[in-house]
Amino acid sequence: MEHIVIIGAGPAGIAAALYTARGNMEPLVIYNGIGDLEKAEKIENYYGLEKPISGKELFERGVAQAKALGVRFINAQVLGIAGFDTFTVKTTEGDFDTESVILATGGKRSAPKIPGIREFEGRGVSYCAVCDAFFYRGKEVAVLGNSDFALHEAEELRNVTPSVTIYTDGKEPEFSREHPIAVNTMKIQAIEGQERVSGLRLESDISLQSSGEARPSFYPADGVFVALGTAGSAEIARQMGAELTEKGHIKVDGEMATTIPGLFAAGDCTGGLLQVSKAVYEGSVAGISAGKYVRRRRQSS
Repeated sequence: MEHIVIIGAGPAGIAAALYTARGNMEPLVIYNGIGDLEKAEKIENYYGLEKPISGKELFERGVAQAKALGVRFINAQVLGIAGFDTFTVKTTEGDFDTESVILATGGKRSAPKIPGIREFEGRGVSYCAVCDAFFYRGKEVAVLGNSDFALHEAEELRNVTPSVTIYTDGKEPEFSREHPIAVNTMKIQAIEGQERVSGLRLESDISLQSSGEARPSFYPADGVFVALGTAGSAEIARQMGAELTEKGHIKVDGEMATTIPGLFAAGDCTGGLLQVSKAVYEGSVAGISAGKYVRRRRQSS
């Protein structure tokens, strides 16, 4: 079992890795690409930089620094985290058991610009299959996404209802394995309903099926679960039952601890100033706090 798993290799994740490594916690960092740091063409307002550097270069320097201290890295997509007291981090490269987790994958992703998503949030539109699957027992459910994260959410829903369809919104499916779940690749025009979601309106398809009839454009659904791209820190925290703020950020205390013992968060996912300096500070605090948590846990066992 790992002592500490850090999810994310940006400034917050790397800062946490440096402090946990120096504390003999032998951290494991799981990441999936650079993230928002890649969008930064030049960074010049961070301590110690004589000349501006790109976000990509800062990322590479951070990873190299952590590896020099013996930090291990795995490039994988995190699908979710299960457990309480100890955790199992589920990824596309297998499952990893750990005593503590630090979430540092950046800020909350914006919802897709599909009419009806915002209007029906809490009334049929959900962002967490583990949280809300119970309410859709035996009902028709749609999952919006085209990656392994969407597949994971669909499989969670299949535990309570057999009627699950993945809608890719015109994108090609990017699943890493075979599965029996129905997939619809048509473009979504809107999510429709009255008081609650009743279905999805898709673009008209002029191609004919073998029966000679055009495909329908309205597909009934009692619920729509949004699972685009990969699971971010807030999505993972929500799945685990951790408390979020009104703005959808992860709620933490002064030690960067969430409302779940052993689960910490740092960086953009906690809200506030979206700057490298803030992410590094919070990652450092989270790393120190997670190390203390693991040591206390060992002493009490």
